[in-house]
Amino acid sequence: MKKFMNMFLFVTVFSLIISGCSNSSSNKASGDNGKVTLSLFSSMNNEGEKKALANVVAKFEEANPDIKIEMNTPGEYEDMLRVKMAANDMPDLFDTHGWSQLRYGEYVADLKDMDWVQNLDPALDQIIKDESGKVYAFPLNQAKDGISYNVTVLKEYGIEPPSTLDEFIKALEIVKEKSNGEVVPLWIPGSDKADIAQIFDELATPLLITDEENSYGDQLKNGTFDWTNYTLLAEKIKEMHDKGLLNEDVLTAQKQQATNLIAQDKIAFTFVAGSLGPDATELNPNVKIGTMPVPAIHEGDKPSWIGGERHTLAISKDTEHPEEARRLLDFLAQPENVITIAEGTSAPDAFTNVDAENYFSEYYKEFEDVNVQPYFDRVYLPSGMWDVMGTTGQEMLSGSLTPEQLSKKMGEEHKRLRNQ
Repeated sequence: MKKFMNMFLFVTVFSLIISGCSNSSSNKASGDNGKVTLSLFSSMNNEGEKKALANVVAKFEEANPDIKIEMNTPGEYEDMLRVKMAANDMPDLFDTHGWSQLRYGEYVADLKDMDWVQNLDPALDQIIKDESGKVYAFPLNQAKDGISYNVTVLKEYGIEPPSTLDEFIKALEIVKEKSNGEVVPLWIPGSDKADIAQIFDELATPLLITDEENSYGDQLKNGTFDWTNYTLLAEKIKEMHDKGLLNEDVLTAQKQQATNLIAQDKIAFTFVAGSLGPDATELNPNVKIGTMPVPAIHEGDKPSWIGGERHTLAISKDTEHPEEARRLLDFLAQPENVITIAEGTSAPDAFTNVDAENYFSEYYKEFEDVNVQPYFDRVYLPSGMWDVMGTTGQEMLSGSLTPEQLSKKMGEEHKRLRNQ
């Protein structure tokens, strides 16, 4: 009897273990209520952007009742994704936000055989494709960063969007003179070093890359670049500061102030972009915000858009549900959904078979022949230099660094970070 009871207990426990393993495996594969659950992480932080993506995701779930999308938009996106990379625990789908190859390349599946690839804007080829043809991510939209400006203010003072940095500085001087100081010529939210870095990063491209006689891409990549060639950029920004062409509170101003100020016609130019236009017009229907490419610095060169990919979705190479993840990307690639995302993010779409309209469309069309250059730091600088650009820029504007000292410090940090 005792042997029979022991055998009965063994069979019962073994059956429970097997049943538990089976249930666990089923839950992992199917998610709640028999659905496959896909984790999705995006770096979108603007409410309008998040709403646009959420609306399309909801439509996908309705059309695909067997799939559930767990959408996450964490504030500290990069920090969270670094943790996940270190743990080799990537989401099923995630935003590469400009780093599809350099940072996330080894974690993503190749998407080159998907139908929507044939309609990708060629401007993104060097950003999300490599020489072998691998496609690293699906672009939800693309970045064309430049300088935002108040159309009303420029018209009032007879200023055309400048195409060179010297013309830009001249335009700032006109705004200061004709407005009697009531309008800030160039408004910078310098309390956050990232916003200072953004300006240096955008202007570094025309300074060091696009002009044939002043192109140092190879030297930057191999570590032989002479950083005294960077000094001119620091000198130009210091010149603007010393002439009173920047906001007096440049080192304490915060980005969220931009919308209210430009809606009141108190800002002429700013590097703040994103939803600035529609947000300002919502506050003041009479205001109009334009956007223009980054001016050329060297004589004979042309302006440039700075950007490439803005928000994307890559598929983890280790996802357990690649087919379901691909179904989501195919759904996102449908023209009506591409348009929803482009309009909701106030950014150009990334496809040649779609002509999405957004707040800045007329300006993107006006400057459609202007080349899009990739973000300077993502191609030519080692990881960590973004913070250095921001910090040194703040120090120069505070008076604690000269332009020459700024360049020297950039060179030292560039060498240190390359050797890490």
